[in-house]
Amino acid sequence: MKTVVILCAACGIGKSTMKDFIEENNLLPEWVCLDTDDVGLNWWDYAGTDRENKYQSDSFAKAVELSGDKNLFFVTCMNPLNYFRDVEAVPEVTSTYFIGLVCSDEQVTARLKARPEERQCGSDEFIKSQIDYNNWFKRNAGKFQLFIDNTNQSYEETSKLICDFVKKTDR
Repeated sequence: MKTVVILCAACGIGKSTMKDFIEENNLLPEWVCLDTDDVGLNWWDYAGTDRENKYQSDSFAKAVELSGDKNLFFVTCMNPLNYFRDVEAVPEVTSTYFIGLVCSDEQVTARLKARPEERQCGSDEFIKSQIDYNNWFKRNAGKFQLFIDNTNQSYEETSKLICDFVKKTDR
């Protein structure tokens, strides 16, 4: 029996930063914290193939496997609709909760432009796609059990909201 809390957002919102902050400060010691990047699957191995839709399902299953006997705090761009539509059920997962994370369009732009060039996140086209996705999250705030706008919040403030929610799901 496993509980999974999924922190989801567009690129540049702060998902990985939050996961790293929570891990570095040992704020969820009873949980395994994983980012999609941690599972060892490469999106580009799926993109443009007949199994493109399997990436999210395979990433989720691998994260559950890597979490062992602990509950999982999983950081991903996947949203609840993708999860329920595309991700195959993993039998040991008995509860899944979603945290939506957003920030201002200006912050998305600044954060993506500040990334190293090899991450290929600085083009106007990519930034626009992530702002559009970020705005989808804002329009669909009610689809999340917890929704956070971290535009004017510190790491400490945002992580406290996240960790308080995650701990409440662990019953």
